[in-house]
Amino acid sequence: MNDLKNDLLLRALKGEELSRPPVWMMRQAGRYLPDYIKLRQKYDFFTRVQTPELATEITLQPVDQVGVDAAIIFSDILVIPQAMGMVVTLEEGKGPLLPEVIKNKADIDALIMDDTEARLDYVMKALTLTKQELNGRVPLIGFAGAPWTLLCYMVEGKGSKTFDKAKQFCFTQPELAHTLLQKITDVTIKYLKAQAKAGADLVQVFDSWSGMLSPADFKIFSQPYLVQIADAVSADVPVILFPKGSWYAFPDLSKTSAAGLGVDWSMTPQMARQMTNNSITLQGNFDPSKLLAPIPQIKKEVKEMIDAFGTTRYIANLGHGILPNVPVDHAKAFVDAVKEYQPSVKESAVVA
Repeated sequence: MNDLKNDLLLRALKGEELSRPPVWMMRQAGRYLPDYIKLRQKYDFFTRVQTPELATEITLQPVDQVGVDAAIIFSDILVIPQAMGMVVTLEEGKGPLLPEVIKNKADIDALIMDDTEARLDYVMKALTLTKQELNGRVPLIGFAGAPWTLLCYMVEGKGSKTFDKAKQFCFTQPELAHTLLQKITDVTIKYLKAQAKAGADLVQVFDSWSGMLSPADFKIFSQPYLVQIADAVSADVPVILFPKGSWYAFPDLSKTSAAGLGVDWSMTPQMARQMTNNSITLQGNFDPSKLLAPIPQIKKEVKEMIDAFGTTRYIANLGHGILPNVPVDHAKAFVDAVKEYQPSVKESAVVA
């Protein structure tokens, strides 16, 4: 790790004092970049994910073109259900489809638990190749989907606004749900540890649909598995947990072995700091739609966001993935605004 020329992200996760926060964007490798769109026209989605050279090229694009302080490996959270033996297809513009969903114990028993590393070898190769190509310029982030979010897809079979089927499965067959969640957790831990070994400097766990759960249900179906993953993997690399929409869980999650927590735009920086007792690094929470605003407005709001979070124990990021229709110069303006950050006089006075 010491061979990194830019280690701002790792220093932010350690809680070191910084004059500006590091910056990267979720989904930064992809759909808003013209060079990515060219590759998308040539190769289907899973070909791009499963070809280490293509995944590496896509991972590096935002580092070269937008100037972010970290690379995140180009992959997908649904490689885990694939590795467990499920069929996953992805149609451009339509999202993922899992034609054979999990319905009963037999389906869960049939899931493959072995050889995770070998079955996802293409991700490890992409990480190793990207690490070489980066040559220490910035840290490399690995990632996985959280068990609850993966259960949503494995039971529902596709994206949903409500995930009623997934919730019904958990509420009517809780024992089966926990068996499935534990299996996903076990495979995910192996996967993330393999990513660390292959070159990831840190990992993020995306619980994209945890906000579908009430605070009580989050504690049952999401939190225990996030904690297991953080405990197991943080021995190898720092772990950022991103439970989108689950602001209510911040007091509990800030006491885990995770190094960082992702914040969406449903809570203020002040609320996030208060709920975590300023004890953990926070990441976020710029609304991705605001990247469509005029550049001067983006820069003004980025400055306000950093003023509110502070420069220490903070990673500037979006509150969710970048939208496909964001102009590249707007994404760059977001990154530049973070890099140009100077604290307000008022804020300095408070700090003093």
